[in-house]
Amino acid sequence: MATWDVFKELDTLRREIDEAFRGAGYNRPFGPTFLSPVTTRRFPLVNFSEDEGHVYIEALVPGVDPKDVDLTVLRNTVTISGERNPFVEKEGQIVHRSELGSGKFSRTLELPVDIDPEKITASCKDGIMQITLAKAEHAKPKKIDIKLS
Repeated sequence: MATWDVFKELDTLRREIDEAFRGAGYNRPFGPTFLSPVTTRRFPLVNFSEDEGHVYIEALVPGVDPKDVDLTVLRNTVTISGERNPFVEKEGQIVHRSELGSGKFSRTLELPVDIDPEKITASCKDGIMQITLAKAEHAKPKKIDIKLS
């Protein structure tokens, strides 16, 4: 006669749910296990790239007034912080779902190179903040001519 192990069944269920999320293109979206807190996600989500002369950051800040976002650069780190206002329920309104996060946020990115603090631009359009940081002259690659003897 076989015995039923409830904890083994719950662990199997958790693995199946995690596998379902992986199959949908998500790699463990809720942290180490399915039931861990959602707060492990970082906000704002960013794209981060560079070329020979600049570092580019695109930060997703939908529903946040650009005036409520602070951008701080110190040495080779950039910090994007601000606050998203909470959803306000109107009188007589029935809320079926409220999933948009609210409250204060902060995201710090370490840059791979030093930047020129005098040559930083930032703009925001359609909920996407675009930040362009010029690399410091000493951080840019330099071509060295080789003398033939």
